[in-house]
Amino acid sequence: MSQLPHLPRLTLVEKIAARWTDGLPAGAVVRQGEFVMIRPKHVMTHDNTGAVIPKFKSIGATRIHDPHQAVFAIDHDIQNVTAENLGKYAKIRAFAQEQGVDFYPAGTGISHQVMVEQGYVVPGAMVVGSDSHSNLYGALCALGTPVVRTDAAGIWATGTTWWQVPAVARVTLTGKLAPGVVGKDVIVALCGLFSHDEVLNHAVEFVGEGVASLTISSRMSISNMTTEWGALAGVFPFDEVLREYLDSRADVFAQATSHDALPGERREGSLGRYSRDDVARWWSTRDAIAADSGAHYAVELTLDLSSIVPHVSGPNEVKAMSSLPEIEAKHVVIHKAWLMSCVNARVEDLAAAAEVVRGKKVAVGVEFFVAPASSEVRAEAERLGHWQLLIDCGATVLPAGCGTCIGLGAGLIKKGEVGISSTNRNFEGRMGDREGLVYLGSPAVVAASAIAGYICAPTAFAAITPRISITRTASAPRAASVATIIAGFPQALQGRALFMDRDNMNTDGIFAGKHTYNDKLTASEMAAVVFENYDATFRDQAHAGDIVIGGYNFGTGSSREQAATALKYFGIPCVIAGSFSETYKRNAFNNGVLCFEAPEFVDALRLDARTRPAVKTVDMGALSIDFAAGRLGWNHREFPFIPLSPVAQELIVAGGAEVVIQRRLAANVAGCVKA
Repeated sequence: MSQLPHLPRLTLVEKIAARWTDGLPAGAVVRQGEFVMIRPKHVMTHDNTGAVIPKFKSIGATRIHDPHQAVFAIDHDIQNVTAENLGKYAKIRAFAQEQGVDFYPAGTGISHQVMVEQGYVVPGAMVVGSDSHSNLYGALCALGTPVVRTDAAGIWATGTTWWQVPAVARVTLTGKLAPGVVGKDVIVALCGLFSHDEVLNHAVEFVGEGVASLTISSRMSISNMTTEWGALAGVFPFDEVLREYLDSRADVFAQATSHDALPGERREGSLGRYSRDDVARWWSTRDAIAADSGAHYAVELTLDLSSIVPHVSGPNEVKAMSSLPEIEAKHVVIHKAWLMSCVNARVEDLAAAAEVVRGKKVAVGVEFFVAPASSEVRAEAERLGHWQLLIDCGATVLPAGCGTCIGLGAGLIKKGEVGISSTNRNFEGRMGDREGLVYLGSPAVVAASAIAGYICAPTAFAAITPRISITRTASAPRAASVATIIAGFPQALQGRALFMDRDNMNTDGIFAGKHTYNDKLTASEMAAVVFENYDATFRDQAHAGDIVIGGYNFGTGSSREQAATALKYFGIPCVIAGSFSETYKRNAFNNGVLCFEAPEFVDALRLDARTRPAVKTVDMGALSIDFAAGRLGWNHREFPFIPLSPVAQELIVAGGAEVVIQRRLAANVAGCVKA
C-alpha cells in the first residue's frame, strides 16, 4: 500500500479496489500492480457451483463465511435434462438452502443478467464471478472481474481472495452513434482496431461525452466483451443515464411485495434489492467513485463513435473485424443465425431484431435460434410484442441460458456450415464442429442475415474509416533478480521444448467447451483430449516432461481451469509464453501448474520455427530452466525471465491454492486454540 503525504490522483478502478481491499489502513490507497486481499461485495457461481462445492469442502470449510456474499445462478447446461445433470442442479440447490445462499434455478436467466436484474451489482461495488464475462458488471460503474473456481471456494471459506490491481487503460469516446449502430458494433470495432494487446490484462475505463449517448444495454455489451478484447474489467462512470436505470430497477423492486418474489428469487428480501433512496444516496457521493483529474493511465485510446458503422468479427476469430459494407460485398451465405447470450439478448436487442423481421420469414436453408437473456426479459418482450414477431418469422425458441454459445444444447453448428451470432465468442469449435465458421454481429445484423440468407445489415451503410488515436505511457522497467528458492521448489528444470506459434491461444483450443461440464472425466481422460481443438496430433507426439511454449496472451477466453489442469495431468511440468491471459495464469497457479513469461525467448523461437516444417506443434529441442537466476538455456543461447516469487513458488510446491488455504485455516484454528 502507498501512504502519500499529498492528495493522490487515482483512477476509478484504483478507488473501487481500495473500497473492497481487506484491512486497508486509514489514508492508504492501492495502485496499479499492487497485490491486495479483496473482500468483494458478491461472488457469483453458475453451473460450476457443483465443482466449487468439493473444492470448498476439501480445504476444510463447512460453512460459507458470509452467505450474503455468494450468489448461485444456473445457466450453462440447462438444456441437458438427463438425470445426472438434474441431480447436480438439485445438489446445488440443496447446498444453497443449507448455507442460506440466494439461488436462481435453470430458466431464470444467464447469470450475469440475473446479477444485474436482481440488484446485486451497484455503483462502486466490486462484484466477482466464476465466469470470464463478469466484466459486464462494469456497465453499472462496478468493478466486475472474473475469478476462478478455487478463488470462489476461498471466498466462500474466508470472504477474501488475493488479487493484483491491473494496469488501467482509459478509452475516451467522442461523438454519437448513428441510428442502427449499437454497443456491439463499438466493442467489435475496438477489438479489431486495437488488436495488438493494447489493453491486455488491463482494466478499461470508458469516459468522454460519447458515453452519455450509450444506453445501459449497449454499455453492458461493451463491458461484457472487454473480455474478448483481453481486458480484466471494463468500467463506465456513474452518470445520469445509469441513475435513471437504477431508479427504474428500484421501482421494479418496490412493486414486488415481501410475499411476491421476483422471477427466480430464492427467498424473501434478497439482498440484491435496493430503493430509490439508496440510489439517491449513492448519487450524492458519486465523486468518491469518479476518477481524479490527472490520474495515471498505462495507455489512452480515443474512438469517435460517429465514425462507427456496423461491424462483424470472424470467421472464428473475435479480433478479425470487417465493416458491414465490406462483408456485404462478399455475399457470405449462412446456414444458422443465433440471437442469444449475456452480451446481446436483452429487451433492447430483441426489439431491434423484431423490427427487422416484422412481416418477413427466415430464408430457406437458414435456422434462426432465439434465447432471451432472462425470463424477465422474455416476459417484457412478450408484453411489448417483440417476442411474437420473432416467432412469426420462423425463429426457434431456446430457454434463457447460455446454450449454443458454450457449445451445449440445440442449434450447434455443423461441419461446413456458416453462422452469424450475437454471442461474444466465435472460437474454432466453441459453438459446435471445429470446421464450421462463425461470425459475430449485432442483433439487427443477425436478424437481417437470417432473413436475407447472407451476412448483411438491415439498412445500407456507407464505408467510413474509424477515427481513433492511441497514447502509450512508458512503464518502469522490471529489474531481474536472483530468486530465493523455497524448500521443495526446483532450482532448475530440463525438458523438450514444444512450440505452438499461436497468439491468443484460447481455452477452447486447449480444452474443448463440450468437455467442461462433464464432471465425471478422470485426470487421464482430461489429458487425452488436451489441445484437440487446436492440434489433434499433439497427444501423438508429446510426452510427459515436455515443456509447452505458446505465443502471446496464452489461455485467453473462458475461465475454465481444466485448460490448466489437463496439461498438468498430461505431465507437462511448466508452460512458457510471451504473455498469459491473467485468468489462465490464476487458474494455473491456483492448481499448482507452473507458468511464466519469457517474451524474448518466444520471439527467438518464432524466428527459428520459420525454417522448420509447417506444423502446429514444433519440436524445438532441449531446453533448460534456471529458476534461481531467471535464465532459459536453448540452442547455445540464454534468455531472461522474471524469477518467481516465494508466494508463487509456495502455490506450486503445495500443489495449488486449496492446500495453501487449508494450511492457513488450520494454522488459524491452532492459533485460536492456543490463545
